[in-house]
Amino acid sequence: MSEQQLRNTLHKLDGASYGAYKSLKGRYELDDFTLSIDHVQGDPFAAPSRVHVEIPQAIAKFPPQLFNTPSREIALRDYLLRRFARVAADLSGRRGSGKSGAIEILSVGQEVLEQTAVWVDARRVEARFTVGLPAQGRRILGRQAAALLCEDVPEIVARSLLAESLDLAAVQRHGETIEDADALRGQLADRGLIAFVANGSILPRRSGVDARPLGQEAIAFQSPPELECALTTPNRGMIRGMGIPQGITVIVGGGYHGKSTLLKAVELGVYNHLPGDGREAVVSDPAAVKVRAEDGRSVVGVNISPFINHLPQGRSTRHFSTPNASGSTSQAANIIEALEAGAQVLLIDEDTAATNFMIRDRRMQQLIAKANEPITPLIDKIRQLWTERGVSSLLVMGGSGD
Repeated sequence: MSEQQLRNTLHKLDGASYGAYKSLKGRYELDDFTLSIDHVQGDPFAAPSRVHVEIPQAIAKFPPQLFNTPSREIALRDYLLRRFARVAADLSGRRGSGKSGAIEILSVGQEVLEQTAVWVDARRVEARFTVGLPAQGRRILGRQAAALLCEDVPEIVARSLLAESLDLAAVQRHGETIEDADALRGQLADRGLIAFVANGSILPRRSGVDARPLGQEAIAFQSPPELECALTTPNRGMIRGMGIPQGITVIVGGGYHGKSTLLKAVELGVYNHLPGDGREAVVSDPAAVKVRAEDGRSVVGVNISPFINHLPQGRSTRHFSTPNASGSTSQAANIIEALEAGAQVLLIDEDTAATNFMIRDRRMQQLIAKANEPITPLIDKIRQLWTERGVSSLLVMGGSGD
């Protein structure tokens, strides 16, 4: 069906019951692309309708060098997704009740992840998104729907999914940034490292709910000389920074000295980041996992006996379950679950750990005999755990007095 036929159909539906929108499901050939309506929402307040567009590569015209490697392909898809979201936000407007008029695509943050909302190959560019088909109450606003599908969607496609409308130099930087991060991560194991933090990285974020980099007041990261090393990248060449070695590493310092900020960057170093994020060259072993205490979490059928035994009423910890775990039992369960999932690096921040799970000082050992203490602290289990489970590394952030 052509664009004009789609427009005519929508005009005829104007004022009809909302259920009549179901007849729109199908494919429509517009000037430069195909629009497919895959699922039609049941009413204006339901989840929006799912649609996708396909643009032939002969029209999109993205140079092959922008997606000729896995890293660059993921980067290009991410760039187009973000561009589509920005343009859609500019054009999307309220056109009636509920979600009427909304045009939305997958929401993403500072990390560049492989996703399927946008697809690029040598044959086509495809984007999958949602639209809120307009209505007033339960009556179709057909003319507004025609403007949405036949005018707004084509404009979004023209401004976000065609090479001629984009800054290809910025697209190239996006791809090179991701390619370099993947290259850095690929060198960690051979260098005996679990993470790398490039000199000049901006690690602090604007706030706990805003993951964008802190502004001018942020202090750029500089590696201590004894941990500094150099890794190579295909686009930026050699990059110097701090290499965190395999094994047990403890980073200490006073309050507000950036320990948790550093650990957060390392934790998220399993993902690639946007150009300008400040953490583009902060990478971690892909099998690194952040572990913390989670008071009140549910635990079902986890063997926490390596850490906790001799519970009251003789409860077994080899198949431990509880709807309301304590700090120590939750952290024990989190570690065991991480190991079962294949974690090779555990990241722990003292601020979010259960103290009695981490260590028992000498005075406590004198007060309570080891045979009477249900908890075997992590510090006492490290060597045995590493030998039995094959975990390669542990990174702990602690305070200056630890």
